[in-house]
Amino acid sequence: MTYTLYGAPVSLYTGKARSYLRRQGIDFVEESPGFDRYLNHIVPTVGRWIIPCLETPDGTIIQDGADIIDHFEKGDGQSLRQFSIYPESPVLLAIGHVFELFGGEGLLRPAMHYRWNFDEENLAFLASEFSVLVPASVPQEDAEAQFPHNSGRMRKAALNFGVVPEAMPLIETAFEEFLDLFSAHLVDQPYLLGGQPTIGDFGLIAAMWAHLFRDPAPMALVKRRAPRVGRWVERMTTSEPFLHEYDTDGSLIDDTELPDTLIALMGFVAEEYLPEITAHVERANQWLDENPDIEAGTNGLENPANRGLEGGRGLVGNGAATFAWRGIELTTGVMPYRFWLMQKLHDDLAAANEADQERTRHAFASAGLDGILDLRTLRRVERDGHLEVWGPLV
Repeated sequence: MTYTLYGAPVSLYTGKARSYLRRQGIDFVEESPGFDRYLNHIVPTVGRWIIPCLETPDGTIIQDGADIIDHFEKGDGQSLRQFSIYPESPVLLAIGHVFELFGGEGLLRPAMHYRWNFDEENLAFLASEFSVLVPASVPQEDAEAQFPHNSGRMRKAALNFGVVPEAMPLIETAFEEFLDLFSAHLVDQPYLLGGQPTIGDFGLIAAMWAHLFRDPAPMALVKRRAPRVGRWVERMTTSEPFLHEYDTDGSLIDDTELPDTLIALMGFVAEEYLPEITAHVERANQWLDENPDIEAGTNGLENPANRGLEGGRGLVGNGAATFAWRGIELTTGVMPYRFWLMQKLHDDLAAANEADQERTRHAFASAGLDGILDLRTLRRVERDGHLEVWGPLV
């Protein structure tokens, strides 16, 4: 059984899905979104140009890294995976969900900053990388000629994630802090939660592979400042484990005695991302109050293919939220997809018994991160027809 992954090495979210397929030993081929099959079949099926997409052997199309993973974790492809990436421990599972959210969404600021604000180091590399997104029939020189337009769009998109001039030095400081904390944790643990990768690792690899390790400028920083993190990236992107420096039987950490290094990483998420996701939930709830007649199963946007609260990527009106971050104010776009990921944390924790819920809350409180356990939008976010839509009023 061969699956087809439509994505690109330069794509952040493709990295999450590709890493999972490789680590699980699942047979797949990767094709560019410039291929005719993607443009003429996948895009009309999904309803928008977006990667990654996975086509199963029976022709089913799955869009989004989290849904691709769950096809093998919980769906028809379950027999093909080698191990589950969802810990049995409710405490560890909740931590894994937080880092899935943070890795794919909370690391977007450094991912976009280090990609688009270091032209001397990155630009030639990126021009070549982005050319593979263009249909294969387009000559290479013409493909690279499209890069200024495409890169201009992405530079504007970076503003949506708070990559503004006054924030740039702070983004670099914050990312260096993350590298130091993660490197310290990896002294004793090959992965986030112990001896094998979990959903948290696959969340973190999204930004850490495509943007923050392959792009020349941040790659040099990672290799110079945090080589252990670089080796973790390599472990996450190949079927070879690279466990030479560890004595491990593959077990996860004891959920009754979390390492101080893990608590410190959770504390970093509390400082770096909790104010933002809190502000986004508050703004979304205001927006839902202002738009009570949105039909369940829709996102209430004029163009349903848009992913922001107001549609598109720009910082427009109700589609943005402002919050305090590292001594300044940032304004970033509200993306309901993030609420959908956060609901996975809430739903799995709600399914745990009362004692495990209390242990989880205690662990999160020790890191100042317990606030994320109580964040709720007035209406749930659902995935339907490859889109994020609002659920019914309750």
